[in-house]
Amino acid sequence: MPTEIELARRLWTVAEYQRMVETGILTREDHVELIHGEIIQMTPIGRRHFAAVAALHAIFVERLGRGVLVSSQGSLPVPPDSMPEPDVMVLKPRADFYRETWVRDEDVLLLVEVAETSLRYDRLVKIPLYAAATIREAWIVDVEGGCVEAYREPGPEGYRRTLRFERGTMFGPEAFPDLVLSVSDILG
Repeated sequence: MPTEIELARRLWTVAEYQRMVETGILTREDHVELIHGEIIQMTPIGRRHFAAVAALHAIFVERLGRGVLVSSQGSLPVPPDSMPEPDVMVLKPRADFYRETWVRDEDVLLLVEVAETSLRYDRLVKIPLYAAATIREAWIVDVEGGCVEAYREPGPEGYRRTLRFERGTMFGPEAFPDLVLSVSDILG
């Protein structure tokens, strides 16, 4: 029986990954993201995932207006070695629409991952990454479970507060106390 050998991996930095995108080595069709130095193939987007992202995007644009910039499936550099692609980010508005620089952690008012098949990965890998990047609030929309998990108060050990909103519960992001929605607004 062959012995398992641990091979050295070539890990990538955010700058190297960005260069691969800029030169066309990686394109949108590759559907990948950089996580802890590794280029990870993302799972295909299912119909319910697509619908939840579209609903969130519409809700945020309609209810928050020009006071924010809403980004769907954009990139968030988390130096030195990660560049995830959250499903939705609500960002501070900028006149240049982030043409001149990448989005930074301090630009993110709310970040959302929609999990149709990626719930475990989002909880164990991406949420801790967002906490380390000091993203003030991150949500996971659990398509299968029919709920929204909100992660607040980031710290080096992760988020200090986790809330779970079931169907029928009204909730909203801390950055926008006047924005009240329900799980049904997102998942139908």
